[in-house]
Amino acid sequence: MYVASFKNGKFNNQEGDITNTKEVKRTAINTMCTLEQRGNLFFLTLTGDDEHRFGPTLMESIRSALAQVKSQATPGSALITTAHGKFFSNGLDLAWAQAAGAPSFRDRLSHLVDCLKAIVADLLSLPVPTIAAVSGHAAAAGFLLAISHDYVLMKKERCVLYMSELDIGLTFPDYMTAMLKSKISDPAARRDVMLGAKKVKADEAVRMGIVESAHDSAESTVEAARRLAEQLTGRKWHGEVYAEIRKAIHSEVCGLLGLTHRAVVAPRL
Repeated sequence: MYVASFKNGKFNNQEGDITNTKEVKRTAINTMCTLEQRGNLFFLTLTGDDEHRFGPTLMESIRSALAQVKSQATPGSALITTAHGKFFSNGLDLAWAQAAGAPSFRDRLSHLVDCLKAIVADLLSLPVPTIAAVSGHAAAAGFLLAISHDYVLMKKERCVLYMSELDIGLTFPDYMTAMLKSKISDPAARRDVMLGAKKVKADEAVRMGIVESAHDSAESTVEAARRLAEQLTGRKWHGEVYAEIRKAIHSEVCGLLGLTHRAVVAPRL
């Protein structure tokens, strides 16, 4: 792990240059993801050109990054999650689950499902607004990761949301079903996603109410996420209040995740 700081410089990522006059702090969690802080904004990036399959190492790295955000967040912070390459994430690392042979497959798959559950719980508990900038395909667990954020922005071309469980012969974990019910309010849209295994492009995802907005490129998707984050951070909401309201909104999901809701009084009068 390392931390490097640059002031008044230019940050170069895989999708394009983003100029930022604020201090940039970059933490390489490992070769699979990085966490950067630019002013009040945290950028969690899944790095590399692979499918960003969720195996134990990547999911542990994501949890480590989210823990850093939680510990370092202040009123006016926000998180943007994005990924390099053609995939936001292609789901759980089923090859890892199968690698130990048939007798161990179910146990390994269950372990992956539990690790993903912990990430969803971390996101719903995070005391900052969260935005997923989806610039590549998001399938199964990748789809779930995206909608576990408060806002989803999506690239228009060569980018779909896809719940592949029906096609590959797996049922949904209870917390995943609850999250899909919570985030996709239209019954017909939810049917198409879960019982139709539909590959949903950005414009249709906006119509379904899954995605906030659709954008022409990966760079413009991340830039739109940054602008939205700046609007949200300008309100300087109290982090614990924000997190508890989020948990109350998604009460069924939180119950399955083992998260409790409590009242927080932090008046700003």
